[in-house]
Amino acid sequence: MTGRTTSVTTAPRIHGRGPHLRAVAALSDALPQRPGALLLTGEPGIGRTTLLDHAARSFTAGQALLLRAAPEQGLRPYDGLRALAGALGAVPGRVAEPEARVEPLLSALRRAADGRPLLLCLDDVHLWDAPSRTLLGRAARRLPEAGPVGLLLSAAGYAPPEPAGLPVLHLGPLPAPDAGALLDDLTDPALDPAVRDELLEHADGNPALLLALAGRLSPAQLDGRQPLPHALTDTLTALAAPCLHGLSPQEADLLLLTATALRDTEGEDADARVVGAALECLRDGSVAGRAPRGDAPFPVPRRAGRLGERGVGAGHLLAARAEPVEELAAAVARLVRLVDGQLRFAGPVLRRAVYAGASPDRRRAAHGALARVLERDGDRLRALLHRARAGTGPAPSLAAELTAAATDPRSPAPPRLRSLAYAGAAELMADEAARAQCRTAAAEQALRAGLPRRALALLDTVTNAPVPDAVRGRAELLRGSAQLLDGPTATARASLLTAAALLTTDALALAATATTGAADAAWAAGDLPGALESLAEAQPHLDDYRRGLRAVLEGRREEGAQVLRRVVAGEADGEGSLRAAAAALVVGDMPAASRVAARAAAVGRADGNRGVVPRALEYLAYAELRSGRHAQARAHAEEGLREAERAGQRNTAAGHHAVLALAASIEGEPAAVAGHAAAALATARRHGLAQTATLAQWALARADLGRGRPLEAADRLGPLVRPGPRRGHFAVWMLAVPCFVEAAALAGRPADARRAVADLAAWAAFGADPQAPAQLLRCRALLAPPEHADRLYTRALDLHERTTGDFERARTELLYGKWLRRRRRLREARDRLGAALVGFESCGARVWAEQARGELRAHGTAPGAVHAEGLDRLTPQQCRIARYVADGATNREVARILSVSTRTVDYHLRNVFAALGVRSRVELARLVEQAEQPQARP
Repeated sequence: MTGRTTSVTTAPRIHGRGPHLRAVAALSDALPQRPGALLLTGEPGIGRTTLLDHAARSFTAGQALLLRAAPEQGLRPYDGLRALAGALGAVPGRVAEPEARVEPLLSALRRAADGRPLLLCLDDVHLWDAPSRTLLGRAARRLPEAGPVGLLLSAAGYAPPEPAGLPVLHLGPLPAPDAGALLDDLTDPALDPAVRDELLEHADGNPALLLALAGRLSPAQLDGRQPLPHALTDTLTALAAPCLHGLSPQEADLLLLTATALRDTEGEDADARVVGAALECLRDGSVAGRAPRGDAPFPVPRRAGRLGERGVGAGHLLAARAEPVEELAAAVARLVRLVDGQLRFAGPVLRRAVYAGASPDRRRAAHGALARVLERDGDRLRALLHRARAGTGPAPSLAAELTAAATDPRSPAPPRLRSLAYAGAAELMADEAARAQCRTAAAEQALRAGLPRRALALLDTVTNAPVPDAVRGRAELLRGSAQLLDGPTATARASLLTAAALLTTDALALAATATTGAADAAWAAGDLPGALESLAEAQPHLDDYRRGLRAVLEGRREEGAQVLRRVVAGEADGEGSLRAAAAALVVGDMPAASRVAARAAAVGRADGNRGVVPRALEYLAYAELRSGRHAQARAHAEEGLREAERAGQRNTAAGHHAVLALAASIEGEPAAVAGHAAAALATARRHGLAQTATLAQWALARADLGRGRPLEAADRLGPLVRPGPRRGHFAVWMLAVPCFVEAAALAGRPADARRAVADLAAWAAFGADPQAPAQLLRCRALLAPPEHADRLYTRALDLHERTTGDFERARTELLYGKWLRRRRRLREARDRLGAALVGFESCGARVWAEQARGELRAHGTAPGAVHAEGLDRLTPQQCRIARYVADGATNREVARILSVSTRTVDYHLRNVFAALGVRSRVELARLVEQAEQPQARP
């Protein structure tokens, strides 16, 4: 550790650490009045040092001292303390009892602070000796005696046993989008997408590993011209080496067994009872490759008690005669935690490093020990898998056992475990064709488990294998299905059509599945002819779903809807339930779509069919959105996005981003709309997802419309709803027509709007959108002469009574209220505008509610409105114009919004400037912002 303050010339961009940055900032901000301490933990390379650097760099209230520990400071008692005291300019006295050393340390901190705030950042305190950590913890609990001192610590792994009692903040892996953003910061924009994906997958959310992996690649490897090196494990093990250095054989065995057991789990936990029993097998020499040690193991209970936040003491798993149990516990507790009988590593990179860093003989011994325990417990599939990994060569009989166990329908094994079993059996086979069939089965189970990238990697190994057409067709079906979830739609469709051609003779049902998948790919791409071609009558086994969908796409809507309703009514699971949900969306039965999609997600979770869950949640979120339940749609899309990112389904994740952008456009969150729309469009453009792109563009336009910017909204929506090559997706663009008509009418482009109303009329007649009939009348009212508009608005409101959702009704009330106010029918206008305000507030449409409030202010009857003293001088119309101008609108835009001339706006704005004594729009914006602040603090 050095006593110098670390300076960083350029601040690195920190991704995905918002809560952690806020916690660190709270500690720093409270320093002058409230001294405190915080311990940051996490696996090596997770970003602890970056956060400490940021805290030291951004601390401006006083002095910040950033000190880093060194391994040699853990060799002798109190070495860490001596280094700290020296850095502070003091040396603690020679006192035998640790408690007596607290006073000199507090005095040194007090002198270093000298009455001003001091932020002391200590990195890697796990490298300190135990007595120094104990003393530091005692001093941290008495920090107020040292003055305005803050203590920010970091330790690798989980929190070490000391310093105890401090608030702990654990840093986990970066979410996939944040890891991707970090990689984009580190690399050239020409980074090959496939290389980017592989780096992100291998780094597993660890920033330092991601940086190290990217840094070791040549330009030719980064842009995809040369293959990546096969062995990247040396980078992995080098990163974790400092944490694993100096472990005793017993500690190393415990960590290796835990890491080995975790290779086959669905989550992040391993059964502590199984690991403890396997450790006993290793230590008594009952597994080949390990000699008996003579140490009796400590029995592990079937359900261990909760041990708090500091991890698992190794004494709960083994009793060592040669070493004190306390020292053994301290070494392991930083890396592994025991909670409710389950063992968990501090992070996935650390777990992988433990396994990769062990010798092949030690790994085989660990697998053999776990196989013995699992066989004894009756977990045959896992036991066979570990036996396979403990071997050293082909074993046909074991491969047959493993294949039979993976195929057994009575087994409760999840798809991911079955996939591992099939892949393990393939490694034991000598016949190339048999291996290819096993890997194809492994890919199928990986796809069911929601792992499309793993499925594609397995399928790549069977490309040139000598297999029958039926096996190759099945492989292409799986390839196309995986690419449909995470790849270009054109590639997916080509693979699926190839599969259909190969399967037509021997597997007609699978051929039908392939053609349906090809239609899905064409649908996602907005390729109507391609979708119809995939649904042609000549295809075998034309089921109700394909027959009904084909009729709808050909314009025979009533006939198609009747057939699709049979699909909705049928009981189905897995992919069949997704078809039923899709059919319900096509025919406009939103309650059925919500019900079927929710059931599909629940069944998928229960059965371990994780591949279904993100897509089911996408259908569910979309159904809720179209039903007007935007908050529920947002909740389902947020869950679906997490599931899709975890499963590597980037296409599905993009769909969830689009739904979230639409929900945010209603709730009035411009930053959220822009962020989700950008994420959706990034994947949509790369993979050809026309439907997702159309939804994202619609969300951006609706956000413009909600903020009173109809010209921008009309410009964005025009290409999507007009005929031509830029028209939006054939199944989505009609949903955006009401927004376009409103935007075009308010922007002074009624001719453009009239052309779109005819298309909306045909869509409303189909009956697939419950809101469309009322929206159609609203659009006609916007364009109608005064003698007809009143009746059209009234009829639209009557139709809204037959549908759910407050948002669309409130939009009609708002437009009707504006129309009434312009015609001086003030009492009626007040009623409509008040109803619009209530409707917008009830569904959380804040920006739209502000529009209604603005109209009520202009009317002079805004409920609960609080005006600044200066704004009280304005008339309602002047107040309204002032607010639009303060929001950035030009005079011409204000005139369009208010349906007045530009000269009228000019006249009122001059009077506003004179009344308020301001000379520029900037001053006006500042004054209006101050006027709104009291309303923001209810």
